[in-house]
Amino acid sequence: MYSRMLVLQFPKTEVEKPIVCHLSMDYNLSFNILKATILPRQEGVMVMELTGNRKDFNSGIRYLKEHGVQVQPVGQDINRNKNKCTHCGACTAVCPTSALSIKRPEMSVVFNRKKCSVCSLCVPACPPRAMEISIAGNPALR
Repeated sequence: MYSRMLVLQFPKTEVEKPIVCHLSMDYNLSFNILKATILPRQEGVMVMELTGNRKDFNSGIRYLKEHGVQVQPVGQDINRNKNKCTHCGACTAVCPTSALSIKRPEMSVVFNRKKCSVCSLCVPACPPRAMEISIAGNPALR
C-alpha cells in the first residue's frame, strides 16, 4: 500500500465536477480529505491523504493532472511560537492525531511532528494564536 499527503489545486472550471470521487471509483484509491476550500466558479484547494497500490496511485495522479489539477506533496511547516504560547492546552483538545499533547507534571504543550496530519485544526483553536501552520505555500489553507 502506498500513501501520500497531497495538496490539490483545482482550476475554477473543474471545481463542480466529481473528480475526487473518480479516484475511488476508477482507480481503486481511498482518500481522506483533511481540509478543503471549494467554492463555485473559483479555484479550489484541498489537502488529502491518498492511498492505494503504486500503479493505481500513479494512474490517479495522471488523471488529476489531465483535468488541470495541480498536485503537490504536502510541505508542512508547523511552529508553536513559544513567546505567544500560554500552554493552555486548547490545541491538544482538537488534535485528531495527538501530535499536540500536554507533558505532565509540567503541564506544557508538546508537539510531535511525526504524528501531525496537517489538518490545521489547532490554528483557530489556539487563543493566543501561537500555532502557525503553512501548507506548501498555500495561504488559503492557513
